[in-house]
Order: sequence, then C-alpha cells, then structure tokens
Amino acid sequence: MKPCRRFSGAVGALLVLAGHAVVAQPTATLVSGPLLSIDAAIRLALDHNQDIKVEAFAPQIARANVLSAYGQFDPALNFGRSYSRTFGYPAVPGPLAPTLVETDSYDLNLKGLLPTGLSYTIGGNATNERGFYNGFTPDYLTFGGVNLTQPLLRGFGFGANLVNLRVARANRSISEWQYRQTLINTVTSVIVTYHQLVLAHDDLRIALRSRELAATLVTEDLQLLKAGKGTEIDLVTARAEVAKFESGIIEAENQVRTTDNQLRQLLGEKSFPGDQPLLNVASAPVPPVTVDPARDFQAALDHRPDYQQARLGITVNQANAAAARNGLLPQVNLVASYGYNGLAGTFAASREMLAQHDAPSSSIGLNFSIPITNSLARGQARAARLTLAQSEAALRDLEGQIALAVANAASQIQIAHRRVLADQAAYELSNQALGGEEKGLKLGYVSTQFVIQAQESLEGVEASLADDRYAERQAVAAYDQQLGMTLLRNHITLAEDK
Repeated sequence: MKPCRRFSGAVGALLVLAGHAVVAQPTATLVSGPLLSIDAAIRLALDHNQDIKVEAFAPQIARANVLSAYGQFDPALNFGRSYSRTFGYPAVPGPLAPTLVETDSYDLNLKGLLPTGLSYTIGGNATNERGFYNGFTPDYLTFGGVNLTQPLLRGFGFGANLVNLRVARANRSISEWQYRQTLINTVTSVIVTYHQLVLAHDDLRIALRSRELAATLVTEDLQLLKAGKGTEIDLVTARAEVAKFESGIIEAENQVRTTDNQLRQLLGEKSFPGDQPLLNVASAPVPPVTVDPARDFQAALDHRPDYQQARLGITVNQANAAAARNGLLPQVNLVASYGYNGLAGTFAASREMLAQHDAPSSSIGLNFSIPITNSLARGQARAARLTLAQSEAALRDLEGQIALAVANAASQIQIAHRRVLADQAAYELSNQALGGEEKGLKLGYVSTQFVIQAQESLEGVEASLADDRYAERQAVAAYDQQLGMTLLRNHITLAEDK
C-alpha cells in the first residue's frame, strides 16, 4: 500500500513493523498505510503533541522566576550628581542684599540586601558648598564608609526575607510536576485512543465477516432451493439478513475514520482530510500487571504529580505563613555607620584626608515603629494560617481519594481480565455451535433461521470479546495513570530523572 500523503514525515520515520498477534484489517473503502506500533505512536506524541509543547514552557517560566527571586539580593551600583542654588536673607535688621549659596553634590555607592534582612550601603559622597560668605571659594566635604540597617524583629531572618525565593523554588517544582502530569495524561490518551482505533477496526471486521457469513448462507440456501431441499422463505430470510448489515458497516467505517482522526490529533496532526490513508494499528499484548495494594498506594504517593503538587503547595503556604507571622512584630531596626570625613578646598585634598583616616566618624542607634492596631498584618497572618491548615487538610483528603482510585483501578483490571477469559471460551463454543448448525443445514435437518441465530450469537460474542480486550488495555492504562507510573511503564525518562 502506498504511504500516507498528508501524514508528517516524522510518522513515516517511526512507523515500524511489530510482530503483534492481531492486526486490524481495513476495508476496501478505507485504505491503510504502514503499520504504526503503540510505542511509535507514543514517541510521535511526545515529539509533536500540541498540549505537551504548550506545557513545556511552564517549567522554563518558573525557572526564570527563580532567577528573578534571587535578584532581590543583587547589589546595585549607584551614582548621583546634583546642583542647587539657594538664596538666603540675613536675619539682621536692615535692607541687606540676599546671599547666594551654590552646592554641587556627588554620590557613589554600592547598595544591597542580605538574606538576614541587613541592608548595606558602601561608598562615599562629596559636597562642594560655596557662596558670598566665603567668596565662592570651593569647599569640599567628603565622606567614605559603610551604612548598615539591620531589622531586629519585623523583617529579621531567613523566613521573612527568603519567602519569595522559597515560593519561586516550590513553584518551579510544581510546574515540573504539572508538565509530568501533561505527559502522563497525553500518553494515557494515546494508549486508550490507539486501542479504541483497534476496537473500531475490529468492530468493522466483525460486521464485514458477519455480512460475509450471511452472504454465504444466501448462496447455500439458493443451492438447496435449486436442489429441491430448501424453501423460498429461507432464501428471503437469508437475503434480509445480508441487507441489515449495510447500515452497521457504514457506521463502523465512520467510527474508524473518527477515531483515526482523534489519534492523529494526539500525534500532533493539524489537518484531517477525508481521503488520507488510515493509520494501520495492531493489538499489542496486555502488559503484565501485579497488584499489591500497600505497595501500589505508596507508589502513587511517590509518583502521582497531583499529590506532589499538593505537598509543594503546603511548602508555599508554610513560607507565606512564616513571613506573615514575622509581619506581626514591631519594626525595630539597628542602624549604624562607620567611615571617614574630609574637608578641604579641593576634592583631591579632601579625598586624601579620607585615605589618611584623618577624621573618623561613627554612629549607632535604634529606630522603632509600632502600628497602633496592626489590622493589615493580623489579617494577613490569620489568612496565611488558615490557608496552610486548609492545604494540609486537602492533602489528607487527596490521600483518601488516591487510595480509593488505586483500589478501583486494580479491581477493573481483574474484572476486565476475567471477562476476556469468559468471552474467549464463549467465542470458541459459539464457533463450534455455528459449525454444527451449518452442517445441519447442508444435511437438511436444520432451517436457515437456526443458522442465522448461531451467526448472530457468534457476532455478539466476538464483539463482546473485542470490547473486553479494549477494556482490559484501558484498565491497565488507567491503573498506571492512577499510580503515576505511565512514563516508567513506557520507558520514558525526563531530564530531571537522569
């Protein structure tokens, strides 16, 4: 068969022939391309699925926000220069002329903040003030040293000053788990839709086979009628049975095309022309699953992205609660400075006095600020405390939901497997029964109606077997999803796992 014209080039590269036991056969009106294995479909989705591409930006954005949070501790180099003219009037009786004072100011320093809350300024400044009082002679007053402000209560410590960084780091991890959740959901959808397409092909094949059996029965009834062993009513009944399959075949063909498009969308396709060849899919063996309730529950807690996101949400709320508690404290700051002064007629001479440490200066003191009601901080602290308690309660509730979901998913695997075994046995017996009825028809002691009933019974059992096989694969995919083990099951490793 010629390859798909509209399918992406990556598809052709990954279409591989895998030795699966059952291959869904397309009809003459639905032409199929090369075989696409389930593993190849998953790899295509990882490379081209649009949801994955969109979600891949989230971890990068979160990492950029972490870098931004570190930025609050970046020192900044500052330079300032200003000029002012001030007119003054002598405070003596008489019509004296106003005085003029000109001032040039220069400032160069390095400012920053430490995680303890200590803010620092390292650098110096120079002021050149001149006026009528000194004949406009340059007079440089300089200072070089360090100024420190350390909060002692509110704003002190890592809890108050690292909250933004801690939240950003937690959000980065949350975004990575969200990306993992998108991968798990997408891979699960690919697995389920892939086997839905297998089921759609099986349903179409069953309908075609049933019509073929009915057509064969028409031929046999016609031969019996010519031989004088059959009846006209048997021939009409057989022909009516053939006619009733036509609408079912049309619906089955439509279901194949619809499901094919759904799988193509998951694989990254953006256009779905009606004349493109169908994906050729195969029913892969059901992977072995061993159910262990205690182990599986712990695995779900370790690997489920939603649980890990909830735990990290508590980390965020703990950081916010610690910062909010710190905000309840009064503002008490220790301020200190130490440096050297210089005063000379030139800037160079004044700066030389600094270098010689001729005029040291220092200061130390406390600043207090106590809110009267502190309603803002009290409200924020209460809200943060309740939000933390809510997230912890939600985590406990999620654990219960996970335990139930894992138990139900495990039960569905067992039920689906038992149904497959039962329908396989029923299918074999129905085949034997149909063979007996057909033999009886040829020998003349069974009517056409009995053969039709046997054919319908076989069709129902075969359709039920196809449904149960699909349900078993769906149950395994759902089980892996509930445990958060979908990526591990399909040998998908992320960069952070290496």
